[in-house]
Parts: sequence; structure tokens; C-alpha cells
Amino acid sequence: MDFYELLNWGLMIAAFAVMIAIGAKASRKVSDSNEGGFLLAGRTLGPFVGASTIVATGFSGWGFMGSPGVTYEYGAIEVLGNFFFAPAMMVAVLFFASFMQKRALKMGSNTIPEYISQIHGGGRGGRLLQGVAAVITIVLLMVFLVSQIKAVGLLGASWLDIEMTTSAWLMISVIIIYTMWGGLAAVAWTDTVMVCGMALAAVVIMVQMFTSVDLTDWVARLNAIDTNLLNPDTAAPYGASKSSVYLVFPYAFLFAAVLPYMSVRFLAFRPDVKMHTVGVYVAILGGLLSLIPIVGLYMRAFGPELDLADNAMPMYLETFLHPALQGLITLFIIFAMKSTANSMLHTVASATSHDLRLALNKDAQHDSPGALRINRTAVVALGLLGLLMMMYAPPFMLSWLGILGSGTLLAAMIGPVFISTFWQGNVAGALAAMLVGFCTSGGLMMFSDLGWVEGPLIGALASSVSYVGVSLLTGRPTPAYRSSAI
Repeated sequence: MDFYELLNWGLMIAAFAVMIAIGAKASRKVSDSNEGGFLLAGRTLGPFVGASTIVATGFSGWGFMGSPGVTYEYGAIEVLGNFFFAPAMMVAVLFFASFMQKRALKMGSNTIPEYISQIHGGGRGGRLLQGVAAVITIVLLMVFLVSQIKAVGLLGASWLDIEMTTSAWLMISVIIIYTMWGGLAAVAWTDTVMVCGMALAAVVIMVQMFTSVDLTDWVARLNAIDTNLLNPDTAAPYGASKSSVYLVFPYAFLFAAVLPYMSVRFLAFRPDVKMHTVGVYVAILGGLLSLIPIVGLYMRAFGPELDLADNAMPMYLETFLHPALQGLITLFIIFAMKSTANSMLHTVASATSHDLRLALNKDAQHDSPGALRINRTAVVALGLLGLLMMMYAPPFMLSWLGILGSGTLLAAMIGPVFISTFWQGNVAGALAAMLVGFCTSGGLMMFSDLGWVEGPLIGALASSVSYVGVSLLTGRPTPAYRSSAI
């Protein structure tokens, strides 16, 4: 083992120690407010921490590993598509987060499935919605979690010079420890540390690329390889029409506003937080991270030929950065992957231990004896399950699998979470919307040639129409939402 390998191991051990220490500190907040502290950090997130955890969760393994790979394969269209995420997330914070936060605070919602249940009247029908929403969340986020575990395992393996499976075990074990210990507070605080490293990594990478080559030569090389890399005939992989790439903006907005592992952050803000301040932080951090896909174009022009597009970022680090800097930037990229993996793990554990418990047992209560122990047990069990699923999963492209999970979940949740903000449907409409969105988006993603965001957006449209149509056909009335426990 040479000096730089020892340095990488030292960086990893130091980072793991910091993450676990944060989890230990966050555990005090969990103990102070019991299950609510685990699920929503006691509703104490400030503007910078809240913005940081939103951006860190949104820009993750797909942003640092998958997106450069897509750019290497398809060209600059991915750079444009990726850039839409920052403004879309900012709009979601400015125009939706405050309303959702206040509504959830009044009802006492601790999770998105519980929020869906309560705004549709609670009771028996509400428990049905909470259970179905929880099951859909668990299934689809476990799919997405597999892609995150694989991404962090691949990068960690090349960084530490170990087997990919061993790397994945190391990375997921630390995530399990601090998430189990400190709940959402640990996730949000570690995300804040991580996103600062991610932003620094983006700056270093941009400086290296743009100071090392002549832009004219860069363009000429790309055009010599394939003119479609800079001037595409289509918006592939987003769709056949060039305009299809603009669908990324509404997709990214709904990504931030509707997905349970993203929008649950809105519920966790302190009541006095000003959302315009959060929006500014989101715009700055998201704008920096939106530049990362350019690495794919750099590698296509100046790097060695790759057999696997998803290796664009690891090969860039190995080829163009000093070993010491390579190790530090790799750590920051691993931070990016961990930031989404821990969020999804926390969300699926909450859906399993909280939502299913309340949905299946009408006498179950918030903060009941043993609830926190169930929450923490679910984190361990589902983290290990995700690791096993990754080990036996067939080959897949990281970004595609991520969109399959998140896009289909978005389509399932848009009706009862987002459309209900403007037009209140009933239990039947919410149930139909979730099932139609799930089947439509999942079916189109897996069995059609539509672009990657087209399938989820068609599923979202079908879900929205089903929410309104079925609610009208079944009489629409829903009792005013209640703030009492279900």
C-alpha cells in the first residue's frame, strides 16, 4: 500500500468518524422529542441546513457519477438538462414549501404518507391511503437506493483499491449507523457537511478543466468525434424532439415538491424560517453542482476511450488530478452519493416503521412505547436489504435506474400531494391517482422507448387526471383535514 492509498484510507476513516459523531449528537434531539425527533428532526431545521440537505439530496450519485456518464454518452444535452434542477428546486422551495410546512404543522404530519392520509380526512380511508403510499414509497425508493449503493461502491472500490462489494459494505454500514442513531437530524447535519465538500469539488474540477485546455480545441475535438455531441438532432435520452429536454424543468420541480425523501424536508423546517432565504442558498449550491456533467464532455474529448460511460468521473479523477487531490475530491463525491442514500434509507425506514404501523393498527399512536426502537430497527434491516439487492441486481445504467425509482414515485404522489394543494379530492381519487401513476410511469420506463423524463411526466399527468376524475365520479366530498392522530 503506497502513501496515497494510506492517505485515502485516512481520509475515509476521518470522514466516517465525523459522520458518526454527528449522528451521536443528533441522537440527543431524537431522545428529547422521541419519534418526532427521529422522523422530522424535531422541526428544527434552519435555512442553511435545510437548503443544504435539499441540494445534497437532489444532487447525488446521479449528479457526480451518472450525469457525467450520460454526458459522455449523449453529449451536451445532459449539461442543459442537469442545469434545470437548481432553478426548479428553488421554485419548489419558494412557492410550495411554506404552504406544505404550515399545513403539515397544523395537522401534526411526520411523513408524506401521513400527510396524504390527514389531508384526505384520516380515519379508515386515511389509513388505507397511508398504507398504500408507504408501500409504493418503500418499493420504489429501494430501487433507487440500489443505484446509490452501487455508485458509492464502485467509486469507493477504485478509491481504496478494494473489491466493490467490500466497498459497498463499508459505505452503507456508516450510513446505517448515523441514520439509525440520529434520524433526520443526523441526515440533515451530515448533508450540510457533505454539500460544502461537494461544492468545493465542483469548483476544483471546473478550474482544472477550463485552465488546462483551449476551448476552441475542445470544441473541435468533440465535433470530430460526433457533431451530435454539441449540436444534437434529438434530446436523447430525454426524448426524440429537441424540446424534450425542457421537460426536465417541470420534472425537477415535481422531484423537489412531491418526492417523499425530498419534500419531507419542508415539514422539518423551523416555523420561523424565511423560505426566500432558503431559496437563495438552494440556487447558489445547486448552480455550482449543475456544472459537474461537463466532465463527460472533457473525458470524451481528452480522456481515454471508456467501455462503460458511468466510469467517466472515476477515470477523469485518475487521469487528470494529482493523487492527493484525487483522493480528496473522491471523498467529496462519495459524500454526494451518501447524502441521497441516507435520505432514502431514512424515508423507507419511516414508511416501514411509522406509516405501516399506523396504517395496519387503528389503535397505534405516535410516540407509542417502542416506536423509536422500531424506527431504528427498520433503518438497519432496510439498509442491509438494499445492499443485498445491489449485489444480485443485473447490470443497469445508474441514471436510468434512479429515474425509474424517483420518476415513478413522483408520478404516483403528484395527485394526493401536489394537486390536493389546489383542488381537494377524496380517498378514492387519491388511491386511484397513486395506482395509475405507479403503473403508467413504471410501465413506460420499462417497456417503451420514450425519453427518461417523458414516461414519469406522462404518468404524473395520468395520476393528476385520475385524482380529479375519480374524486368527481365518486362524489368528491372529503371532510376537512384533521390535526389529530390517525
